[in-house]
Order: sequence, then structure tokens, then C-alpha cells
Amino acid sequence: MSTSPSPTFVKAQQVAPVHAIDDLELAALISSKICHDVIGPVGAIYNGLEVLDDDEDEQSRAYALEVIRSFTEQASAKVQFARFAFGAAGSVGATVDLGGAEQIVRGFLGQGKHKLSWKAPAGQMSKDRVKLLLNMISCAVTALPRGGEIIAAVSGRIDDPGFEVRCIGPGARLPQHLREFLLIPCTHRIDALSVQAYYTTRLARSTGLRLSVGMEGVDVLLAAVK
Repeated sequence: MSTSPSPTFVKAQQVAPVHAIDDLELAALISSKICHDVIGPVGAIYNGLEVLDDDEDEQSRAYALEVIRSFTEQASAKVQFARFAFGAAGSVGATVDLGGAEQIVRGFLGQGKHKLSWKAPAGQMSKDRVKLLLNMISCAVTALPRGGEIIAAVSGRIDDPGFEVRCIGPGARLPQHLREFLLIPCTHRIDALSVQAYYTTRLARSTGLRLSVGMEGVDVLLAAVK
């Protein structure tokens, strides 16, 4: 009987420190990414408002209101996700409720082609570790270009957790840019498109966890453990 090959993982502690960028440049790139993520729904809201201004047809106006409502929810969910994944979202040393984090992720994924299975205990977790989990899930979205299931699991104690994010779906592939930032030497370009993956590796190191990514059969597996 044939068996699936063992996954090949690249560990985060092997990332070459010389490839780090300064905090000002990192902040600028993250700001660019957030703007890129919200410009789509904001533009759709503007288009809907134009229809309301210019079109007297009741059916067209009803459709425009539906579009505005839908994309307003999308924009709000993306900003809320960015606040927790990239921002302070509380004072230094704060904890985040995992139930709230789950709702933020569900809002971020919305009713689209990516479905979330959340396997985490109830309780409060260190803000930086929650940020790592959220960024791993965001990276996982790029591993499923045709959609699928994202299983986010928390293991160990809530004050000393490990994370595993499994991506299941047709055409699953390694997340964009993430593996490149785990290679030695790392020469991958850091820009507004790749900063999510880079920031995820930085979060893993700051929380003392080893980040790995690889294929397990036809699934993609991201893990962060000690």
C-alpha cells in the first residue's frame, strides 16, 4: 500500500537576520497592504452611491443598496481583522479573547469560498500569539486559490500554545511568499504583496515559536511550535 510522503518543513529560526528591514519600512509596507485590501470594497461602495445619485429606477437603487450593504460589511471586517493582525488592539502586554478572535477571522473570510474550522479552547491568550495565529490564517488563504477548508487548531496550554493551520481544497499549494522567507539564504523581495508572509515569520520569532510550512499529502500544513 502506498503512503503519502512526509511533509518537508522549513523552520523559521533559520531565517537569515540580515534580511530584516527596519520598523519604519515595515510599517509603511503593512500600511500599503491594508490600503490594498480595503480599496476594493470601498470602491464598490462609491460605485453604489453613484448609482443612488444618478439612477431613479427602483430596482437599480435596491440593487445598489444591497451592494453598499455587502461591501460595507466586507470593508469593516477587513479593517477589524487588520487591527488585530497588525495593530496594537489594546495596551502592551494585553490578552485577546479567543472567542472574539474566532469571530474576527470568520468576518474576514466572510461568506466566500474559504470555510473555517476553529479548534481552540475558550479563554484569553497573549496578544502577540493571537496575532501570529491570525497572520498564519491569512497566509493560508493564499494556499487555497480555488477555495476550501482552513482548520485552525491550538494545542498545549493557553498560556504556552502551539498552532497548526491545515489547508484542504482543490489545487492547494504552499502559501505565497512564506516558504521563501524561511529559506537560507533569504533573498526574497519584501514589498506590499509579500509583507504578510515576512511579518508572520517575524511574529513567530518574537513569540519564541518555530514556524514551518509544507505539504502533507495533498494538504498544506502551517505549524508554529516550540
